[in-house]
Amino acid sequence: MTLKKLTIIAYADPGFSDQLGEYALQINPESYRQTHSTQYTDNDSTDTAGVTTKFYVSDPQKVSFDFYLDATGVMETAIASVAAEISKLKGIAYDYNGQIHAPNYLELVWGNGVTFNCRLTSLDIDYTLFQTDGTPVRAKLSAGFEEYLSPQEIAQRANKSSPDMTHARVVHSGDTLPAMCNDIYGSSQYYLGVAQYNRLSNFRQLVPGSTLYFPPLAST
Repeated sequence: MTLKKLTIIAYADPGFSDQLGEYALQINPESYRQTHSTQYTDNDSTDTAGVTTKFYVSDPQKVSFDFYLDATGVMETAIASVAAEISKLKGIAYDYNGQIHAPNYLELVWGNGVTFNCRLTSLDIDYTLFQTDGTPVRAKLSAGFEEYLSPQEIAQRANKSSPDMTHARVVHSGDTLPAMCNDIYGSSQYYLGVAQYNRLSNFRQLVPGSTLYFPPLAST
């Protein structure tokens, strides 16, 4: 059975249809780390005995792993130069693509176990073995990737149209409470209840950058 190599595939578009190239690792990582995190904000109510946390956002998933490049000739899959391999990897995953004004969109593929749409967020390189002239022949690379979600995928996951859950919204310049209620509940009539819930002294003067909470309809 052929050994499946972890492969990084580059795309020029967020739909992952315009493939630019790929890079297969010389040596598969021994393990990889998958990170999930969620952010919460404090409901800054006064005259209370404690603080209630409110859901704010689910952060993109992150994947990271360590792998080696070895040009000593002892590996079954040989490479001629550590520096050349790092240049190839950077060309796929790190370098700025002037056509899209950003680094490439990436897909990590490892057999049937890993398929992950992402962008490279970090790449640390430790050179660990050298020829007598200083040329590196072995390096350890630590790569970090952050999940890429299209706006459509984010909307599907969030299901923000549901009026039976509490929503947190950051106020932007020009926002009004009736309009924000209309976006969330489908009607502006609940703005007085939301103002009371957030203890607003003047709902007509919302503060840009502040966070408002929109409770389920039964709680307004």
